Amino acid sequence: MSLDAEYFRSIYAGNEDPFMLDSKWYERRKYALTMASLPKPRYRRALEPGCSIGVLTAQLATRCDHLVSTDVVDGALDTARSRVGDTAAVEFALWSLSDDWSTLPEPGDMFDLIVVSEVGYYLDADDLTSAMLHAVEHLETGGTLVAAHWRHDVDDYPISGDRVHEIVAATTGLALLSRYVDEDVRIEVFVASDGPAVSVASTDGLDVR
Repeated sequence: MSLDAEYFRSIYAGNEDPFMLDSKWYERRKYALTMASLPKPRYRRALEPGCSIGVLTAQLATRCDHLVSTDVVDGALDTARSRVGDTAAVEFALWSLSDDWSTLPEPGDMFDLIVVSEVGYYLDADDLTSAMLHAVEHLETGGTLVAAHWRHDVDDYPISGDRVHEIVAATTGLALLSRYVDEDVRIEVFVASDGPAVSVASTDGLDVR
């Protein structure tokens, strides 16, 4: 069963940063790897489900014309707003990856970047499969989907990080572009495409013969 909002409200109760996103070198390194993996220099409209206190949000905002960042805990969103500051580039919403996609801000507008960072394993396999199908429906052709997850088992989580990536990789309409894996984290970049992904060098006009 997917974890609900009450689970996360209890996690954040009395602790602004329960996942230590703003204090651990592991997290800073992971975010640096995630940002470096983005195949395009800039994105028109991005979605970041589960933004928590906005550490990654602040970095994504530097590469996006508009960013929709969501969470299920009001307090976490308030902290993220304070971190990012007053900028029209970031829009925050109370929303979960398993929620109805029509309830997102400007639901008719497509995304060219969706970042699924440390949130996939909060859903069970069926809910995540459904969420990824919706993600593809809302991702422009050629758009980027990044998945980044902790690989160690956590008793509370419905599925493992590696299982998350298996489900994402099996989603019709996504082609794997790149992968980074170590003992702790798995970061994979997918492109919305019915065929194989085109390398960054090729996209940039370099001769890759």
